Amino acid sequence: MQLFGLKNCDTCRKALKALPDVDFLDVRADGVPAELLSRAFAQFGTALLNTRSATWRGLDESEKADDPVDLLTRHPTLMKRPLIADGETLYLGWTPETRSSLSVE
Repeated sequence: MQLFGLKNCDTCRKALKALPDVDFLDVRADGVPAELLSRAFAQFGTALLNTRSATWRGLDESEKADDPVDLLTRHPTLMKRPLIADGETLYLGWTPETRSSLSVE
């Protein structure tokens, strides 16, 4: 299982604490593999973009109109976190539904 997030993100820290055997990948340092990013966008659509982030607010309107996958490739911190890959199954966010699916509370 892999968790894609930011090391200084409180939500990612909570997920890491609950999932001690997960492989953590910092999206700022490591990025997100293109295939996984495409698959996540196909599953979650624009919910994958964190439009409340400081990074999003710093973009101009032409950048915000770019292809979301290209935008996430250039600015991985725009991704809503955490993105958890458990085999072929993807989870977005550390919601009660995600915790329940992963059998953690």
